[in-house]
Amino acid sequence: MSSPEDALTALAAQLRADESVISPQVSDPGEAEPALGLLAGAGPSAADAPGEYALLVESVREGYLLHYGEPRVVVGADADLALLAGDYLYALGLERLAALGDLEAIRELSDLISLSAQLHDASGDEATAGGRAANALWLASVTVVASGSTPDHEQGKAALREGRPGAPLALWQAALRTAEQAGLRDRLERAAEAIGFEQHQDLPA
Repeated sequence: MSSPEDALTALAAQLRADESVISPQVSDPGEAEPALGLLAGAGPSAADAPGEYALLVESVREGYLLHYGEPRVVVGADADLALLAGDYLYALGLERLAALGDLEAIRELSDLISLSAQLHDASGDEATAGGRAANALWLASVTVVASGSTPDHEQGKAALREGRPGAPLALWQAALRTAEQAGLRDRLERAAEAIGFEQHQDLPA
């Protein structure tokens, strides 16, 4: 298995080897950093397979970007193929996680996928608002994959499902506390920077 730093390169190689309808659209990730994968791979939950955790998190992230953002690996697909590829990458990441037997992380990433869709659907034409809140959710969820959930995190997700305005901020604050306790604060802050998340700009009180 490759190192966490090589997660995007490994993902591109896997998608090319699959020889699917997605394969012709696979590009070299270039300078893109697998910052969320690095966060996941650095946690105690991933101690036995850091490269695998980084790869599966970046697979799900690529699926999300195919649906809502700018993908790093599957580039140039038309709208229909992008949706198909996004769903495929979601399934690929969850399948790899199931092989590791990490049921808590499977639940967390499944919640991440469904709640991300909820945020983007709720934002309507204001796509950037959904993306800002989703970034907070992503950082919180990957922190949980890395080191386990907390009551504060679960309460934040429940509030998000109910559409409470302060839920993304609560999730981010829970992630900061969890990361601090797990020695992952620097990794979390680096991941936030890499995906363009800034608390005071994106999550006003």
